[in-house]
Amino acid sequence: MTSTILHPTRIIPAAFLAGIALGTALLMLPAARAGEGAAPFVVALFTATSAFCVTGLTVVDTASYWSGLGHAVILLLCQLGGLGIMTGATLLGLLVTGRNRLSSRILQRAELRSLDMGDVGGVIRVVVTLTFAVEGVLALVLAANFLLGDGMALPDALWNGLFHAVSAWNNAGFALSAVAMPGMARDALLLCGLMLGVLLGGFGFPVLHELRQEWRTPSAWSIHTKLTLAGSAFLLLLGWLVTLVAEWANPQTLGPAPAGWKLLEALFHSVMTRSGGFATMDMTALHDETQALTWGLMMIGGGSASTAGGIKVTTFFLLGFVALAEARSQADANIFRRRIAPDVQRQALLLALLSVGTVSLAVLILLAMAEIPIQFVIFDAISAFATVGLSTGAAAALPPEGQVVMAALMYVGRVGIITVAAAVALRAGRPQYRFPEERPIIG
Repeated sequence: MTSTILHPTRIIPAAFLAGIALGTALLMLPAARAGEGAAPFVVALFTATSAFCVTGLTVVDTASYWSGLGHAVILLLCQLGGLGIMTGATLLGLLVTGRNRLSSRILQRAELRSLDMGDVGGVIRVVVTLTFAVEGVLALVLAANFLLGDGMALPDALWNGLFHAVSAWNNAGFALSAVAMPGMARDALLLCGLMLGVLLGGFGFPVLHELRQEWRTPSAWSIHTKLTLAGSAFLLLLGWLVTLVAEWANPQTLGPAPAGWKLLEALFHSVMTRSGGFATMDMTALHDETQALTWGLMMIGGGSASTAGGIKVTTFFLLGFVALAEARSQADANIFRRRIAPDVQRQALLLALLSVGTVSLAVLILLAMAEIPIQFVIFDAISAFATVGLSTGAAAALPPEGQVVMAALMYVGRVGIITVAAAVALRAGRPQYRFPEERPIIG
């Protein structure tokens, strides 16, 4: 009984629920709110869930609504949530590897380099060290920019630098001021710093760990690393080009900006759709084609075992290779001269279908609760499930019960994908019998 209760696929969801509950209680303290009185329960619950699930969606203005204590609680929740998801997803991945048959374990041990389930403490130490190292460097760069470029006092510059460094690395999207928000002053160094933090945090610890060891020999990279990097580069370029072309003359987005700033701002939007959550443009003013692409990029998300959300880059492109193999009537789906196991293909398909089904159900529920344009509800629902944080304002316009639904969507999207993937993989095995085959008509 004890081993069942302490199973990793149950520990992570329970830990996140406990973190959200604690964060909600802290944010309901009168001292956590800048104004008089305590924050309402739903506002505190929504904010705590968004912070601990590193989403970035808000129903109140973060800078003005919360006090210094509230900002500190949000920062702590983002940090703990980001660390929890990176370490938890990495350890679950190692657990799945350890349960595979011997031939697969030998190959996967080689591809995962020095990662070993027997060294749990070592894995956690490396994740924590990497996190604090990147956040520390980024915080200093951003603090210097706030100090010298924006004229902030030294304590304010250091605090803003730290807050936004943690928010960027954890793909949280929380901001303390007009930083990276519509109407912000044009600050190229700030945007580049935020993009760097979001990209690094969104690759995932296994990829960063392997790059640290094998950065000189790309040919030795694992399929996971190659697929994550190549897929991320393709999606980043696609989002940049489509945003640039579609919004170039839009007077409400990129239209009034100089050409150089248009290039940077379109790239910034493409990066943030992958789960970063910061925004320099009004999401309601985007053209339909840009919004549609943003839906897709948010749903795909970033790398596995990362602070980013979504169904993950590897899942999306693996399904693409499976479809390509089927279109070519090939017996196997191959990626970079490696055959993808059938059970992995089924897991990817299951996760994609569950994700689309969950978001669709949530949209139907939310539409019944408030009269909000459907495209805005879809946008914010995907952003919540994929823990992105970009918003059209639909989340804030929902009634309290609708905001609770959105909070549940953030939790399921953050924790559910990992636990479902691990649970399915751990149960995967060869049955002792097979039913007779039949081929229903498709299409």
